[in-house]
Formats: sequence, C-alpha cells, structure tokens
Amino acid sequence: MHEQKIKSLLHKLQEGNIDIDEVLTQFKNLPYEDLGFATVDHHRQLRTGCPETIFCEGKTTEQVVKIAENMLDKDVNIMATRASTEIFEALKKLGSNVVFHEAARIVVIENSDIEKIEGTILVISAGTSDIPVAEEAVVTAETLGNKVQRLYDVGVAGIHRILSQKDKIDNATVLVVVAGMDGALPSVVAGLTDKPVIAVPTSVGYGASFGGLAALLTMLNSCANGVTVVNIDNGYGAGYSASAINRIAAPV
Repeated sequence: MHEQKIKSLLHKLQEGNIDIDEVLTQFKNLPYEDLGFATVDHHRQLRTGCPETIFCEGKTTEQVVKIAENMLDKDVNIMATRASTEIFEALKKLGSNVVFHEAARIVVIENSDIEKIEGTILVISAGTSDIPVAEEAVVTAETLGNKVQRLYDVGVAGIHRILSQKDKIDNATVLVVVAGMDGALPSVVAGLTDKPVIAVPTSVGYGASFGGLAALLTMLNSCANGVTVVNIDNGYGAGYSASAINRIAAPV
C-alpha cells in the first residue's frame, strides 16, 4: 500500500540506505499531481483507505490511460468505472494484471495486495435487468477486500423468492439492494433484518419510472428503518459505502 511505501522510504533514510534526493523525488508529487487535464489525488489512499477511482465517462481513452499510468507508480489497485471495451483494450497494454468485469463495466488493475475484511456483503437485485448496477457494487466491494455474495432476480413480484433466502440475509454484515420499476424491494429486505440496507434505484422501467426517479422516491420514502439510499444507477457508491460499513463492523 502507499502508506507502507512511505514508511519504507523513511526507514531506509534513517538507516542511511537512501539519500535525501531520492526521498524528495518520491515525495515531490504528493499529495497530488497535476496532469494538465486531471489532478490525481495520491493521498486518498492514506485518508480514506481507498485510492482514487477513475470515472471513465466523459474522458477520452488517452486520458484514462495516462491517469492509470500515473497511479501505477504509487502501488495502488486501480478501478476504472463505466469503462468501455476500447478503454479496456488500451489499459491491457499496461500489464498482465488488468481484468475487465464487463457486466459491471469496471476495469480493475491489481497492483498491490488487497487487505481482506471479515464479514459478508450481500448484493441483491430485484430483477435480471438490474444486474449490471448490482455487479458494479459487487466488483467495487470485492476490489476493496470484501467477501460478497449475490442474490439476483428476487423482486417483490414473486415475494416468496426473497423470503426463502432469509439465511443469507441473516448472515450478511451489510446488504445492498438494487431495484428499478417500483423500487419496493429495499423496504421488504429492511423489514427482514437488523443489518444496514443500502438501496440503489436503477433506471430500469417503463415511461412512468422517469429513468429511475420513481424508484428513487420510493426508496427515500421507505417505511422500513435502516434504509440508506444512493443515487440512480450508482452501484459504485453502494459498493464503496457497504465496504466502509463492513470494515467498521468486521475490521481487518
């Protein structure tokens, strides 16, 4: 991790195995580095426990690659979210440890050991059409060191499907519930558990769903306690939040 690298540099300096110029070279781009089109935050790992994530939408392939190249020098694991196949093909040239999670649209570059967190995050989707957003939450949480279980296509239109999975719900530390259409599933799940529930509205639905706004409002108005809501289609935000909760509930 970046913090370990800094401690190693300071230790070598104390022992006389490294000169001051080399230390200054390593530290000159901290806490951030200006690439002209992006200002890369190299201290985010130290502050939050998670390095900066590259949000690919709106960026050119060349910009994404240059940001990733800059971060690789800092020994951190890199997530590029909302990535296209074109971006993956370009990032593959940076090394052999580049993986494209196509359903989640996330490219992960493993560049450092991942600290494993005890506890389990359960990611639930109401329908099959909600899986891409659910997978974004899964891949995010896994990349941050969490054990994740999936429970897909168990929406309220067939309520017996979720009721039959009570054991998985009970064994989870935190739950992420992804739903479009009427967005009712998080309320049902929160009524079955004493664990935190993170609700993710998706833009899945017919015209009156207003691109996920109907599901969002349903979740914000949930009558069940313990429901926290992220933005429409924000699987990344849900996975990150679930990881933060799991780290507190079941520390490394």
